[in-house]
Amino acid sequence: MTAMLMALNALAIDIMLPALPEMGEYFQITRENDRQAIIVSYMLGFGVSQLFYGPLTDRFGRRPVLFVSLSFYIVAAVACVFAPNFESLIWIRAFMGASAGGSRVIAVSAARDLYAGRQMAKVMSLVMIVFMSAPIIAPFLGQLMLKVMPWHGIFWALAIFGVVMVLWVFIRLQETLPEERRVPLNIPTMFRNYGKVIRTREAFGYTIASGFLFGGLMSYISASEQLYHQVYDTGDWFALWFAGAAIAMSVSNLINSRLVERLGMRRISHTALIAFVIISAVHAIIALQGPVPFELFYTLVLMAFFCIGFQGPNYNAIAMEPLGALAGSGAALIGFASSFVSASIGGLIAHQFDGTVTPIFIGHFILGALALLTIFITERGKLMQSHEAQRH
Repeated sequence: MTAMLMALNALAIDIMLPALPEMGEYFQITRENDRQAIIVSYMLGFGVSQLFYGPLTDRFGRRPVLFVSLSFYIVAAVACVFAPNFESLIWIRAFMGASAGGSRVIAVSAARDLYAGRQMAKVMSLVMIVFMSAPIIAPFLGQLMLKVMPWHGIFWALAIFGVVMVLWVFIRLQETLPEERRVPLNIPTMFRNYGKVIRTREAFGYTIASGFLFGGLMSYISASEQLYHQVYDTGDWFALWFAGAAIAMSVSNLINSRLVERLGMRRISHTALIAFVIISAVHAIIALQGPVPFELFYTLVLMAFFCIGFQGPNYNAIAMEPLGALAGSGAALIGFASSFVSASIGGLIAHQFDGTVTPIFIGHFILGALALLTIFITERGKLMQSHEAQRH
């Protein structure tokens, strides 16, 4: 259930990718890069809303807030069908993302209610394996739907999926935050709780690193339709090539779930981040020399995404470990960084698309290097050591 709640958002993003050209035509969008706003606006709304869902779920519990979140998601999906113009669609997509923010916050905070440390990292890795099925399947579903219906049908499908999740949550989800652990809801308390999270070194550092790292991921997703259609002209094979990167992340999530309790979150994620920076640097240097052959481009993409898969669940677990009763606020702040911040940075990079892969992968290298620098500072220069080793 946790995986599917998180997949709700991946589905709302990735199922749209094959439909972007048709939607651009329908709304008479002249600049192709402007179509990326359909993706970016969702992520911006998704990110900002989590700052509010965190305190709400810490005060009222996980279950009731989730019902409200899913209900608004369904309403927004239907509203997208009837959007009168492109500007309205973008605002509704932002609201749709804002509605879905609760599902991500509650999925992570409920996991923290039940697990901690390496055990949480293992659980989140298993969640991510199921979660990553959405980017694998969603573009295929979107492409199949477009063969038998206009792009409006995709939003009807998202609304139906939202209804299924409401029923599933109603039947199966038990409240994971008991009354005695809930915290009061008021503005001073909200800012005080976020202040505590920010002052928690690991939580703040790994939150910032997540924002940088997933900014690179968002730039790739936002520009993927143009990369695979304009640079490499893959045609109907786009969904297959896009799915490959998600499969690479799923494989590393599975490996992480098997290794993290033995090797530790830091050793695995720090090694993977260094590898990501090196791979991105190689890709950027090659791209600067001229057109990159598709085989080389795709091999480097798979390697980079394989490295990303080792980082997301471990960053979440490291950041959440010291937060305890502030799990909701912590999940919200981390979600804000990995959604709003990453969408802002990633959208800016994707908007530089110039018909080559160069802007995207220079962006990947810069953001990977910034994430590594942030973690280096957070860990006081001691990478790949367990928390216990650092205290000694």
